[in-house]
Amino acid sequence: MEYDTSLPAEDLAAEFTALRPRLLGVAYSLLGSLDEAEDVVQEAWLRLTRTGLEGTDEIRDLTGWLVVTVSRLGVDALRSARRRREEYVGPWLPEPVVTPEPPAAADPADRVTLDESMSLAMLVVLESLSPAERTAFVLHDVFGLEFTEVARAVGRTPAACRQLAARARKHVASRAPRFEVDARAHRSVVAAFARACEGMDLAALVELLDPDVVLRTDGGGRVLAARRPVAGAEKVARFLVRTARSLGPAQHRHTLVNGRPGLLRSRAGRLDSVVGLTVAGGRITELHIVRNPEKLRSVT
Repeated sequence: MEYDTSLPAEDLAAEFTALRPRLLGVAYSLLGSLDEAEDVVQEAWLRLTRTGLEGTDEIRDLTGWLVVTVSRLGVDALRSARRRREEYVGPWLPEPVVTPEPPAAADPADRVTLDESMSLAMLVVLESLSPAERTAFVLHDVFGLEFTEVARAVGRTPAACRQLAARARKHVASRAPRFEVDARAHRSVVAAFARACEGMDLAALVELLDPDVVLRTDGGGRVLAARRPVAGAEKVARFLVRTARSLGPAQHRHTLVNGRPGLLRSRAGRLDSVVGLTVAGGRITELHIVRNPEKLRSVT
């Protein structure tokens, strides 16, 4: 749409506020971090107000301009974050987006418009892409931008961005997690998993886990967590029971983790972790447990 930045500041702010959840979704999909996504979106707002106040440019498509700006900033932030994550202690997991189940009313500006594909498991797969591949895939395949717009964000030609997206798509297709389409079936497995964990029921856990299940725990070197992924139903079940005995009894509360049924785990009345589960064929195929306190600050 045509948008003249000479309009009153309050109109500019209102437009930005309406777009903010989508911008957060773009930034989070690129970075896997809510804090970093917030910083990127805030910087985009500052650039927008400077553009408007200085009157140096006319933005013809406000949504497109903001998405491209957020994406450019996100690419820069992602390159910096990749270097830090190489030194991370244990598996690095995305910061979970947690919403009550069913979703409660909230200020739209505080929400993240998250595509249903952006589960914790999918974000882990995206971590294996280059920043340019990830950006091309997220902007085109997830958010539906044309390659001309993707090119502006990535700083390459549309043809090059098309190739980047194709490579990313092929990689994602080979590693993308299988998941349960039926939310009710998913929720039932999550509930059974919570009961088995609270009862430290090894046999019940093995029955719920896919034979090739993979468990990743993120403690960030701050709290107890496995330093490497744990694979196989028997090994994962034993790890869960051993951890429960070591840390003490846990209570689980149902919630949505990145838009899918998951769990908040508490011990002694304090939030201990966020648990994301990928379910397929009635069994858990992937478990992602975020324990790093730095990544739980946004969970209320």
